[in-house]
Amino acid sequence: MSDLNEMQLRRLDLSLLLIFLGLVKHRKAALVADDMGLTQSSISHALNRLRDILGDELFLRRPHGFEPTSYALKLEPVIREAVEQLSSILKFNDQFSPETALGTFRISGFDSELAVLIPALLRHLEQSAPNLQVTTRAASRNEALRLIDERKLDLALGFFWDVPDQYCKTHLYDEGYVMVARKYHPLLSKSQSLETFLKARHLIVSPKGDLTGIVDEQLQHMGLTRKISAGVPLFFPALATLSESDLIATMPSRIAKKYAKSFGLETWAAPLEIRTFDVSVVHHRRDEKNPLCNWVVEQIKQAAQTI
Repeated sequence: MSDLNEMQLRRLDLSLLLIFLGLVKHRKAALVADDMGLTQSSISHALNRLRDILGDELFLRRPHGFEPTSYALKLEPVIREAVEQLSSILKFNDQFSPETALGTFRISGFDSELAVLIPALLRHLEQSAPNLQVTTRAASRNEALRLIDERKLDLALGFFWDVPDQYCKTHLYDEGYVMVARKYHPLLSKSQSLETFLKARHLIVSPKGDLTGIVDEQLQHMGLTRKISAGVPLFFPALATLSESDLIATMPSRIAKKYAKSFGLETWAAPLEIRTFDVSVVHHRRDEKNPLCNWVVEQIKQAAQTI
């Protein structure tokens, strides 16, 4: 922290640095107080100490909250890096034991990954880390990386074709596609050819509500098209819809094969070549030496090997 001299450093403590970072992020003392379990009065006293130590106003009161000065904005990345490095050192020195691990681990993914990996992961945790809680949420790739960056998420599952340097990516498995439809489908029960595929009415899974996907890209290269009759945002509504209609869908193979029978469905090999994709788990590089994070990643890798 070359912007601070030795005398200033002696007067600083970690709580002041955390309050400083909280004010830069939230711009409101009440939010920082809630975040840290402190009173607004203690935030105000801490801010006065910071102003005295650093010789700058740091935050200007505005109707919408606190506005950081240019000096505060200059210090923020330096202080944030120092706090993250200290946090990594403390975590690295922790004696980690899965049997006594406490807390909540936050994971994101689409239902295709969550439905396949989370049940197997929870079976592992039930035996190895019974006091560790897991919470999951749906998030797009970009949203998941943002939430990890903001410390609102620990891990993200899914297809990440490229991630910035501040994230670590661990490959889990390569995923392909299969056709899915109800048993005794009037078309597919007789033939699963490309010709039959093109005659059928299709259901597409699209979180954004699009009515085209990777299958249509491949068909376009072949000079062909298919008829898409409906779209749903998640795979489980797709499975439920297929069970009560003559629609067919082309879905990731693992979720389709795992749950097809429960919905009275069958799966067939896709009648055209569709590129596979890799499913990975991503976390922030700041947690590279976090024993809990590394342990959970390893449990997810083991879970992936059982499906």
